[in-house]
Amino acid sequence: DDAPLAQRIRDALAAYSAAGTALYILRGNRDFLLGEQFASDIGATLLDDYTTIDIAGEPTLLMHGDLLCTDDTDYLQFRAMVHDPNWQAAALSKPLDERRQLARQLRAMSADAASNKPEDIMDVNADAVDKALADAGVQRLIHGHTHRPARHNMAAGECIVLGDWGKTGWYLRAEGSTLSLEKFAL
Repeated sequence: DDAPLAQRIRDALAAYSAAGTALYILRGNRDFLLGEQFASDIGATLLDDYTTIDIAGEPTLLMHGDLLCTDDTDYLQFRAMVHDPNWQAAALSKPLDERRQLARQLRAMSADAASNKPEDIMDVNADAVDKALADAGVQRLIHGHTHRPARHNMAAGECIVLGDWGKTGWYLRAEGSTLSLEKFAL
């Protein structure tokens, strides 16, 4: 993407990692086409969904979170399509203007689809959360996607949901073994 904002973001991320801070990226809804070249350009490591790391002394599963929305079968079908390597190769082979148009169309379709779905379908499924925790052998999960910031006690452990970034941003602060979900103005 040759847009000035995209270049400023790339430059800021590259400077951040060049200053000595490890930078990791977990792809989400709108950046699923980010690849190894982008990560290399900014000095980052791409994380896979279902990545386990230590946070505040506890093994913690990191996920985008969309795979936990098992009741939203239409979205999961869409996700399977856009994560297919053949679909991605075809999308990336298009000129930038066509890719931007495709992105606008996909966002419009997504907004339209979301406006016609019950809220509970678009949230994580509690059984899927418990299964992800159990499969990873951890008792803490951090995810976004649904962007309803909160900390939930589930049968298999804790689920921490990060908020969306708009007029405010969200992050999880770890100080020693204490975690707090933080909101800030943008």
